[in-house]
Amino acid sequence: MNDTQKEFEPHTFKALYDAIVKLRSPQGCPWDREQNPQSLRGDLIEEVFECVEAIDQRQPEHIKEELGDIFLLATMISYMHEQEGDFSVEQVLAAVTEKIIRRHPHVFGTLKVKDSAEVLENWARDKVFKEGRAPKDGLLDTVPRGIPPLQRAYKLQQKAAQAGFDWTCIEDVFDKVQEELQELKAALEAADSEALEAEAGDLIFAAVNLCRCLHKDPAVALQGTSARFSARFAFIEKKMKEAGKDLNAENSALMQEYWEQAKGAL
Repeated sequence: MNDTQKEFEPHTFKALYDAIVKLRSPQGCPWDREQNPQSLRGDLIEEVFECVEAIDQRQPEHIKEELGDIFLLATMISYMHEQEGDFSVEQVLAAVTEKIIRRHPHVFGTLKVKDSAEVLENWARDKVFKEGRAPKDGLLDTVPRGIPPLQRAYKLQQKAAQAGFDWTCIEDVFDKVQEELQELKAALEAADSEALEAEAGDLIFAAVNLCRCLHKDPAVALQGTSARFSARFAFIEKKMKEAGKDLNAENSALMQEYWEQAKGAL
């Protein structure tokens, strides 16, 4: 045990498990008893994004809270399957522990690796040959269809790049973004609604590719931009209220002035 590692108390997880069992029991909570894995999908996604926001804000107490919510939902959904006889919560924990150890033979075994890229290569081979998760039709089939579109685009591009289908020059990627922007403008001028949607998608896809080539996760980058926009708009609201002005198109010039102030302050 290293200096920063603390002894884990198994009863802490057991207490969570027991609380969930109680909530799902006839003597528990009506709302919790009514839930199922499908009904909790949205909550799980929401809690993950709230945790990401807390991490971005570097707020340990908030991160701790949001991670707890994720633990709660993961355990709750696992217990729902335990109730149905599909698998137990214990089996979920045992399976992920076994997978961690199996996928890290350079840590728990004798395999030698030179860098993180080789670690990922070994991980991919393990998924195919030991877990039987080879794609049915092609390489990109390994990317889940149910993840948010922005993240799916990013992962599709990563997979293609790993196969050698990638840009060789960053300037070409910038040019591609400009090309898609011009095609979007052309679709707008032609009043072609179908082409407009397609070209808008192509532009976003190209922007995601640019982020990838710059070694930036587009979802993380967009999350930061959204947070800054929210803070700056709140600044505008505050200033408009102080000035006794309404938030409407007639006062757009004043709002733009406050926006520029917000950019300098936030």
